[in-house]
Amino acid sequence: MSQLADPQSHAAHPDHQHPGPTHSGQQQPDSANPEAAPTAATVARGLASLRASAPLVHCITNGVVMNFTANALLALGAAPAMVDIVGEAGLFTRVANGLLVNLGTPAPEQREAMRESVAAANDAGTPWVLDPVAIGSLPIRTGLAHELVAEGPSAVRGNPSEILALAGTGAGGRGVESTDSAASALGAAVALARRFDTVMAVSGAEDCITDGRRVVWVEGGDELLTKVTGGGCALGAIVAAFLGSRGDASVLDAVVAAHAVYAAAAERAAADAAGPGSFAVALLDALATISPAEVASSARIRAEYAGDAGKDAVVGDAADAMDASGTASGVDSSRAADDRPANDPDRVAEPAGGVA
Repeated sequence: MSQLADPQSHAAHPDHQHPGPTHSGQQQPDSANPEAAPTAATVARGLASLRASAPLVHCITNGVVMNFTANALLALGAAPAMVDIVGEAGLFTRVANGLLVNLGTPAPEQREAMRESVAAANDAGTPWVLDPVAIGSLPIRTGLAHELVAEGPSAVRGNPSEILALAGTGAGGRGVESTDSAASALGAAVALARRFDTVMAVSGAEDCITDGRRVVWVEGGDELLTKVTGGGCALGAIVAAFLGSRGDASVLDAVVAAHAVYAAAAERAAADAAGPGSFAVALLDALATISPAEVASSARIRAEYAGDAGKDAVVGDAADAMDASGTASGVDSSRAADDRPANDPDRVAEPAGGVA
C-alpha cells in the first residue's frame, strides 16, 4: 500500500468500526494500517474477495430500482435480497453480510423496516450503507436521513446535493439529480465523516470518498450512467457487498474498491453501447466479467489528507437545517443547471428556455 505524505491526525477514525462479518457471522478485526491509502492493488483484492465469498446483501431500497439493483449484485457475484416487511427485515439483516438502506420511496412500513434493520445491523455487527436519496426539500425523507445517520452507518453514499443536505448546508438537488459538484461537497463530507465516524462517498465525474482523515478521488464512469434509472442506487448496494466481503481490509478500502470497480465496468460498457438501453445491458455484462487484473490496471485513484477540509462545514441536526417549509435555510433551491463536464453523472443540464 502507498503511504500518505502528511501525517495529520483526527480523533474520529472509522477503520476500526463496523468490521464486516464472514459467512459464519463471526466479526473480523480491522487490521488495516490507518496511515495507508487505497491503491489499485487493494481494489483488485476487494473484487477477488467479493467473488470468493458471494456476500448476501439485504437491500431495503426503492421500488423503482429493485430489479436493476438485484441484477447488478448478481452480475458482480453477490447475492441480493429485498426484505422490507416489519417483523422480518431485522431478522434477515442478522443473517446478511451487508445491508443497504435507500430512501428513494420511503413508505410508512418501509421506514419502520429500515429502523428495525438498522438496529439489528448495529446489534449483529452487520455493515450497512445509507443512501439518502433526494433529501433536502422533502421533509419526511430528510428527517429520516438525519435520524439514521446518527445510528452510525458504515458508509453513506449520495450525490453532492444529498450530502450537502445531510450536513444541513444545502437544499437538495432537482429530485434525485444533483445540482452541485463533488468538490463543493468535500467539506460537508469530511465534517459528516468525523461527526458520525463513518465513510462518506460523494458521486460525481470524479467520486470523492473520505473517512474524515483521508480523501480518495476515484476517476472513471460514464455519462450514460445518468441515463439509466438506478445507476446510483445500484452503486449503494455494491458498496454494501464490498463491505460485507472486506475481511481485514479497511472500510475506506472497501468503499473505494466498490466505486473503482463500478467506474471501470461503466467505462467498458459505454465503449460498446449505442445508447442507454444497450448500456444498461452492457453494464451488467461488464460487472460480471471484469477481472481483478483488469481493475488493477485500469483503476485511477489518488489520495490525500483531508486536513482542514471540513473545519468550516457545520453539521447540524435536521431541525437546525430545515425551516418550517421543509427547505434548508438560507440556500437557493432554484438551481437546476451547472457548468460541470458533460461526463459528470451528477451534472444537470439547463432545460430549454432557461433555468426552471
